[in-house]
Amino acid sequence: MAEKSAGAILSATIEKIRDLVDTSTIIGEPINGGNGVTIIPVSKVTYGFASGGADFPSKNSNELFGGGGGAGVTITPVAFLVISDGEVTLKHITAYDNAAERVVNLVPEMFDKVTSLVNKSKKDAAKVQIEEAPAE
Repeated sequence: MAEKSAGAILSATIEKIRDLVDTSTIIGEPINGGNGVTIIPVSKVTYGFASGGADFPSKNSNELFGGGGGAGVTITPVAFLVISDGEVTLKHITAYDNAAERVVNLVPEMFDKVTSLVNKSKKDAAKVQIEEAPAE
């Protein structure tokens, strides 16, 4: 490595992380399952990095520099988006760490259930109105 500063080592470390992780790592490529079903994997990406360096005193005009850097990336699958018959559902596959996380992750499922109940109620109400309408 030709860089001679802690900033240059940090920049090189960040650039390598960018090469490893992009949006397709988080939202994966769609998988066609046949029969009009498409599955899209969703992952959680966690990464960390560190770098450092030091200038050492020297007796000649050449600079003495020592440094290093490193990074770690963890990719954890958390869910799948399932698209079937024009409807999208989210299927979680992770264990929950705490109660707040459970509540947040239940919101999409509860929204789907409430929406289906409202739609059913509207259909039932429309059906009752048609049945009660006087014949002309």
